[in-house]
Amino acid sequence: MMISSLDYSSYVGRIAVGKLTRGTLQAGQNVSVVKRNGDIVKAKVKELYVFEGLGKEKIKYPVEQGEICAIFGLDDFEIGDTVADYENPEGLKPIKVDEPTMSMLFTINNSPFYGQEGKYVTSRHLHDRLKLELEKNLALRVEETSSPDVHIVYGRGILHLSILIETMRREGYELQVGQPKVIIKNINGEKCEPIEELMVLVPEEFSSKVIDLVTRRRGEISTIETKGDRICINFHIPSRGIIGLRNLMLTATEGEAVMSHRFLDFEPWKGDITLRHAGSLIAMETGTVYAYALDKLQDRGKFFIEPMDQVYEGQVVGIHIRQDDLVINVTKSKKLSNMRAAGSDEKMVLAPAVKLSLEEYMEYIAEDEYLEVTPKSLRLRKIILNDLERKRANKSNQNADK
Repeated sequence: MMISSLDYSSYVGRIAVGKLTRGTLQAGQNVSVVKRNGDIVKAKVKELYVFEGLGKEKIKYPVEQGEICAIFGLDDFEIGDTVADYENPEGLKPIKVDEPTMSMLFTINNSPFYGQEGKYVTSRHLHDRLKLELEKNLALRVEETSSPDVHIVYGRGILHLSILIETMRREGYELQVGQPKVIIKNINGEKCEPIEELMVLVPEEFSSKVIDLVTRRRGEISTIETKGDRICINFHIPSRGIIGLRNLMLTATEGEAVMSHRFLDFEPWKGDITLRHAGSLIAMETGTVYAYALDKLQDRGKFFIEPMDQVYEGQVVGIHIRQDDLVINVTKSKKLSNMRAAGSDEKMVLAPAVKLSLEEYMEYIAEDEYLEVTPKSLRLRKIILNDLERKRANKSNQNADK
């Protein structure tokens, strides 16, 4: 049996999952685990489970060839190892596990609203949860930093990392994540980055827009095929070029495009890519959002917030129409006085708030921002909350660059 997946239980530890390709297997049986490098480790199957619906069912009868099962009791195994006969072990050809291509900074939630919604908020909770994930998530890597509050997590892309973050927030964790960055390798003295094969299925009338979008992000066309009334276009594109591409693609093709991508290899650096054009609208102070303030600021851009939401100083509350950031006061209320003026009480019409998903927020994060993730909320914020301190930090960074 080739071990093709891992699971984890806090009671019995790691669990080997795979499909039996030859022979039979039963609980209490002595087996050999053939490692990738050819080493053979003797072990015993303590418990055997088969899958029923969404759960596992413990069995005592032998598992036959072709059955997918889970083995409890094996020690020191990885994906690609083979569970074989005790007396005459034979190793199957091991499967290859793709290396991570993207990294993100994970840190504790230190915003003014921390601890209001989550159950697990400390650095110890975050550290233990990431270590637990390593037991069953083989493509994940976690690197500790000089600060106990900060971890660098490596994954297979935005989707892979977002599944981990979404799982953690549903379990009651609060955390903050930084901008996703692709992993850069130095191969034979040359700077290399991960390249992916991007496949786009789109109606013919939108094909030129798709090609324009992808080529702007350093993508190169490999093949174009016609499939019925649609065109399938294959590109080779840097992994960083895919960040934020899905929303642009769906907008340009009126929701018709179907995208998928897979990792190919590390290739020489393709050059700079501009991923985000718009600046941020930043809250000036902590308080309650009022419709009166939003109405006066609608010409500045689109908002992530709605009237009566709670915001804090330094929180990113919208998308600016220009490329630079703008600090605005969304907590300003109308003064209730006896004075009246013609036209002062006209009806307010507010545009609906932009509601982004977790993946969309992760694609939108700028270098100087964090995404605050709690069980109930997603908030974008500047790393340095105070506007004056942000300006000082930017000035010192510019002087350091010079």
